[in-house]
Amino acid sequence: MESCFASLLLVSAVPLLASCLDVAEGRARRDLEIGRASQSDVRVEVEGGLAAVRRLAPGELGLWASAPALSLRLHTGASGGGAWNVRFENILSDAVLVAETQAGASIPVEIAEAPHPTERTFRLDLPSNDEITLSLAAPDRESLSPWRFAVYADVQEAIDGVQDIYTKMNDTPGIRFALISGDLTQQGTPEQLEAFQREMKTLVFPCYATLGNHELGTRDDLYHDYFGRGNYAFDYRGVRLTMLDSASATLDPLVYTWLDGWLEGGRDRLDVVTMHIVPIDPVGSRNGSFASRAEADKLLLQLARGNVDLTFYGHIHSYYAFENAGIPAHITGGGGAIPERMDGIGRHFLTVDVVPPSKIEQVAIVRVD
Repeated sequence: MESCFASLLLVSAVPLLASCLDVAEGRARRDLEIGRASQSDVRVEVEGGLAAVRRLAPGELGLWASAPALSLRLHTGASGGGAWNVRFENILSDAVLVAETQAGASIPVEIAEAPHPTERTFRLDLPSNDEITLSLAAPDRESLSPWRFAVYADVQEAIDGVQDIYTKMNDTPGIRFALISGDLTQQGTPEQLEAFQREMKTLVFPCYATLGNHELGTRDDLYHDYFGRGNYAFDYRGVRLTMLDSASATLDPLVYTWLDGWLEGGRDRLDVVTMHIVPIDPVGSRNGSFASRAEADKLLLQLARGNVDLTFYGHIHSYYAFENAGIPAHITGGGGAIPERMDGIGRHFLTVDVVPPSKIEQVAIVRVD
């Protein structure tokens, strides 16, 4: 990948540019399969692909959530009737599960296990040969009262020290959930992805992620198995939040098509877009931006036309507040990776205070060191 980027600096031939910018295609295609699984005649489909199916076995379903509200359909088939344990990870601590048959009959739900604030296993008794709708959401899902979320990135090799950051996050009042814009790990190995998820269990709220270039160090499909889609969007309390996979310093053409729809769906609310690599680096000599300046301009124009209110990025291990195409932008790479410069920023995360339906009241840096 690095040789491809280097070639872009030396050669202007169009065929070369096209070949370099195809590097994200496989991940975008894989996004389409997230949230779907089958076992015998039992099938599950998560609306919008907003959860990774971590386990599907007789009477067992396990999911890792990428959004605060989920809706899924479980087709039980002839073999899927009886007692089920449905385990959700990375969910809001006050989320409630509602289950209904295809005919609209309510199914009793009980909590079987809750080992962490963001993890619960629900027990249900399901009929066979039916389509069960499972809806998971917190009571405040549609509230337009003020609220807060956090943003961070670039933990990488500092995973063993991330608990300092998580303790500070837990002690910061009002955070509903966090966004992490990539470089969760050093090389994206299964062991590192598992370690990141394990460390997250101490947080009292979920984290919704997209991947960074360091998640591509082993195989570029492993991230999806653990965390789900790299490109997705969801709504919460008057805000449309969109996560994009820019880990290869580009977006796949398929993602631009999805983005059009996501931005259109966010026009009547505040719109926040988060990705790892910034389209245009505010310090141009560093080359920490998209591989193609033309593509960066294209994306920023699309975001501006979509009336995006706020953008967040990682990749650069410092903090910058600036504007791109008139859109407020923040780079927050203080998750613990080697500092980008001796600027005294150190480890940090951001808090974002929202006053729906139309105001971002404040973006504040919270220092950990």
